[in-house]
Amino acid sequence: MSYDVVVIGSGPGGYSAAVRAGQYGLKTALIEKQPRLGGTCLLVGCIPTKSLLHTADVWDYFKNPDAQGIQCKDPQLNYGRVLDRKNKIVTKHSKGIEFLMRKNKVDVIKGYARLQGGGRIQVDGDKGRQLVEAKNIILATGSEARMLPGLQPDPNLILTNIEILDMPAVPKSIGIIGAGAVGVEFASIFNRFGSKVTLLEMLPRLVPVEDEEISKELEKHFKKTGIRCETGAKAENIRKNANSVSLTATLAGGKTEEMEFDKLLVAVGRKPITENIGLESTKAQLDRGFVKVDAHQRTGEPGLYAIGDIVAGTPQLAHVATAEGMVAVGHIAGKPVRPINRNRIPGATYTDPGIGSVGLTEAQARAQGFSVKVGKFPFAGNSKATILDKHEGFVKVISEEKFGEILGVHIIGPEAFELITEAVTAMEAEATVDSMMSTIHAHPTIYEAIGEAFNNVYGLAINI
Repeated sequence: MSYDVVVIGSGPGGYSAAVRAGQYGLKTALIEKQPRLGGTCLLVGCIPTKSLLHTADVWDYFKNPDAQGIQCKDPQLNYGRVLDRKNKIVTKHSKGIEFLMRKNKVDVIKGYARLQGGGRIQVDGDKGRQLVEAKNIILATGSEARMLPGLQPDPNLILTNIEILDMPAVPKSIGIIGAGAVGVEFASIFNRFGSKVTLLEMLPRLVPVEDEEISKELEKHFKKTGIRCETGAKAENIRKNANSVSLTATLAGGKTEEMEFDKLLVAVGRKPITENIGLESTKAQLDRGFVKVDAHQRTGEPGLYAIGDIVAGTPQLAHVATAEGMVAVGHIAGKPVRPINRNRIPGATYTDPGIGSVGLTEAQARAQGFSVKVGKFPFAGNSKATILDKHEGFVKVISEEKFGEILGVHIIGPEAFELITEAVTAMEAEATVDSMMSTIHAHPTIYEAIGEAFNNVYGLAINI
């Protein structure tokens, strides 16, 4: 069977690329090895995790209702029902992707795909082996959790992002190795559900890709709420006991400590799934397992594109995969496309308080030689934040001094992962600090804090 476009992988990048190809009238197929569509993000990543985080937000109100003037005696967390809700959300949206495939006339082929070169793909599935041919192929095979050397995931004790989502009960204690987005989100979830949480991060700070002040603010809040945070720490000699996991932690000052947890989550990053998919039969080039692409997502093999977590040089984020898919399909269809701008990609971490960021950190801007002016505004000065009883954090604007170019915006606080959208739009539209100062923000809203931060670049914020 021959197609104009074949997409391998049905995560956000893959299924979105398939939809767009169908919209453009291209004969399209989507190949997926898992029984359900949606990839890591929908099935065992972004979506189920955010479902648990939302429940943790709601649970906070039930645990502390007096501040709202509500009496709520002896609230109970039914974790089985929490998991049921999470699973129903995943199922609903996986079925939604199936509907989108039918709507856009995309053939879904179930099976494991291997490139054969020359636009040919071998697919091994329940119906045996078949050969699929395509004028253009989009690789969207995604990533999987990295494991520490010598360790294997264990659904009872040593967990990745997959196993932790199906724990039948909230553990009394959990150790988390790695304080990137995955680690801190699960720390935020289970701390609020009642677990004793310990975070171990080898680098000097939590969420190390964020602005340094964001990291400090998150660590301050985490410690305040009872999460133990050990940065500059190394976990070694990890061993499974009958009902627990033990390890030796070397802490920042060189002191060693024996630690024991009911569960251990390993969240030390994700590796691209590029092995055993037939890349050796193509001219595509790899960099430490990641696929090298040009501005239009083309590999070195004619007609072969790559998007998402397997791509070298762009962050492993679902929305990046989707954007890259739009670039690849647009290029295939001969449509005008705008390549990915690395400096316009929003980051979002759904902890409490939340984190949203785009562009350069203050340290990066100074390192690149910019003359920097910074504007900050704390949520403590925002009336809607007071109403929400969410005072933690701030908005931080990094700007170029002479022309007011917006170099980066970093937010930690209520709904930061939603608020960052305004900053991304402003930077994409090449707005300046002055134009954002004159942008009217509705009152009372938490996004007023963004306007105040832009005003404070020049020391002109009103509410501090």
